Amino acid sequence: MTTARPLFHAALTADFFNASGEPKFRDLGLTQFSDHSHVQVQPFAQHSPVIEAAQLATCHGVVVLTPKVTAESLQGATNLLVVSRFGVGYDSVDVEACTQAGVMVTITAGAVDRPVAEATVGWMIALSHHMLVKDRLVRTGQWQARTDYMGRELRERQLGVIGLGGIGRELLRLLQTFGMQQPLVFDPFLSTETAAQLGVRLVPLEELLRASDFVSIHCPLTEQTRGLIGAAELAQMRPDAWLLNTARGGIIDEDALEAALDAGRLAGAALDCFTEEPVLQPSRFARFENVFLAPHSIAWTDELFRDIGRMACGSLLDVSLGRRPHGLLNPVLLTQADFRARWSALTGIPQDLLPNH
Repeated sequence: MTTARPLFHAALTADFFNASGEPKFRDLGLTQFSDHSHVQVQPFAQHSPVIEAAQLATCHGVVVLTPKVTAESLQGATNLLVVSRFGVGYDSVDVEACTQAGVMVTITAGAVDRPVAEATVGWMIALSHHMLVKDRLVRTGQWQARTDYMGRELRERQLGVIGLGGIGRELLRLLQTFGMQQPLVFDPFLSTETAAQLGVRLVPLEELLRASDFVSIHCPLTEQTRGLIGAAELAQMRPDAWLLNTARGGIIDEDALEAALDAGRLAGAALDCFTEEPVLQPSRFARFENVFLAPHSIAWTDELFRDIGRMACGSLLDVSLGRRPHGLLNPVLLTQADFRARWSALTGIPQDLLPNH
């Protein structure tokens, strides 16, 4: 006789749904639970910028889109086993607080690599071919001004990548056919052996900034990378170079970038993320015809949300089945007796069957 599994209460933050309760996105990955009746899914009743403790009181797992998860969010969340971040950035989640509270934190590592890299290539081409201003020339009847905006190809140009994780590596793969120079990379965590295998040259940040036609940021926002690109760094870039940020706001000093663009010390920029989000007033960068902007969604595609959703929901399913979830940020919990005991008690899975690494 098969023993029924204990119910696993999974939640989704309310910002996945519109005011009518309908999903905003075509595929949130909920089909991961289709053959697993022990998982019950319930969206939060209301959206809050910071998840409230009451919202987590009965949850075993939660998939989080934009709200922050703080130490206060976790107060009294004795049933909570996992917070699954819908994406790869986790600066909105207090991972240390989660670890202290015995809550696993996962990200959807790998799911965003292709769409972010593809969007970056699109912006590189759009910037170097003046696509924004050329569109406006036709819309405003300034056909004869086209000779003022000669473009440049990616061919023979130098790419500099800050942070060579999955997105940066996918970017290099997509750019292989464009005939660019050997990529330059600044990444303190990348070994020289791996760099050689990937065909890139590891250089100090200063050298990358001085030599690159395109500087593309793909590192996480941490205390070490906050303000990484400031006035001094922008001054090292060539006046015919472009800066792209599809990573996180706060890595670039926006005051310094605005000053550099005003002074004509950069060829242009492309920004998908900002220090303060959401941007609910016209951006300070909207007045520049050599700057592309997006509301932290340049890589949003049906395919992206499908893949992220399946991975994020899959992490909750894995935890409910006693498996190590993908993209686990605090694996130390797998070795802690008190967490393992609680995981076992809430899922009905013997401790000796739970992963310990």
